[in-house]
Amino acid sequence: MRIMSITKRVTKELLRDKRTLALMFLAPMFILFLMKLVFSVNSTTSVNIATVNVQSGLVSDLDKVSHIDTHKYSLSKANDALKNGTVDAVVRYKNSEYYVTYANTDASKTNATKAALKSSIIVNNMGQLKRSLLRFQSQVPQVPEKTSKSGAIKIHNKYLYGDKDTNFFDKIVPILMGFFVFFFVFLISGMALLNERTSGTLYRLLATPVKRSEIVFGYMLSYGFLAILQTLIIVLFTIWALNVEVVGSVFYVILINFVLALVALAFGILMSTFAKSEFQMMQFIPLVVIPQIFFSGIIPMDSMAQGVKFISYILPMKYAGDALTGVVMNGYSIGQIIIPILVLLLFLVVLTILNIVGLRKYRKV
Repeated sequence: MRIMSITKRVTKELLRDKRTLALMFLAPMFILFLMKLVFSVNSTTSVNIATVNVQSGLVSDLDKVSHIDTHKYSLSKANDALKNGTVDAVVRYKNSEYYVTYANTDASKTNATKAALKSSIIVNNMGQLKRSLLRFQSQVPQVPEKTSKSGAIKIHNKYLYGDKDTNFFDKIVPILMGFFVFFFVFLISGMALLNERTSGTLYRLLATPVKRSEIVFGYMLSYGFLAILQTLIIVLFTIWALNVEVVGSVFYVILINFVLALVALAFGILMSTFAKSEFQMMQFIPLVVIPQIFFSGIIPMDSMAQGVKFISYILPMKYAGDALTGVVMNGYSIGQIIIPILVLLLFLVVLTILNIVGLRKYRKV
């Protein structure tokens, strides 16, 4: 009988808590819908290859490979295109040997380039051999095409980022670095302000002449110091303990993560104003945090539909992921990452203003 009484009481409390009911029934459908949008993309990998002094026959064979596009360049322009991400690899033919430089920021594209080049070389050599045999049989007095000996083809591989053992984790680790900074700062800052409110400290503070903006800036400054420390620990651990290569400046990596941490701090404080308990604060994780990782760049954005891409433009992790990937893998300078940083700062300004406005409803006097 007592068990039924407890069950009845808990059930009534759950039914009165509309947010919990929404989390249980609507949030899973929302996440599944997002996953459908994100993963219902072209699963094939498109690769752009720059060719320098490569025989037209081999270029033609490369173009016949599915999802491989070739573009003729001079050597200097090909290297520039590789550095700015226009192409994924540069194939140069010199002294009967092939010199291939890979961007290697995506291991799947590197492997696809290697496979396509090897198969195309075999097909091209077989075609040349067949044409030579036909000419010999018809006794046409023509100079045979210069062909390479089968099995004697030498390919020299070079990598702008990493080496031949670079894998998918190396591609996503800059984004994961930023995501963990965002997630833990968001959670801790939100919980902290919520605890201040539930314990009555915030109400007593608001009863004094102190301004709402001073409260927000005070919290952001105090937790900002912790965010700096956390950012340093995560970045340094990722680089030295996990042995992740950083092509660009480590300072830029720390700067991007710190700005992202401030955005997460403001975001967490804002979400805490809508929560009445720690449990309700946790309910914002699937709605606020999970979409960040979906549209951060871990899943290739260029394969998504334009309408789906639009979602990423309103999420701070998209800009942080782009900037971090650019610095870590491509060695971007400050001029190349300034726009993502400015967008993150814009997020910070807007969220801070919303926090100041949001505290108004808790000021009783």
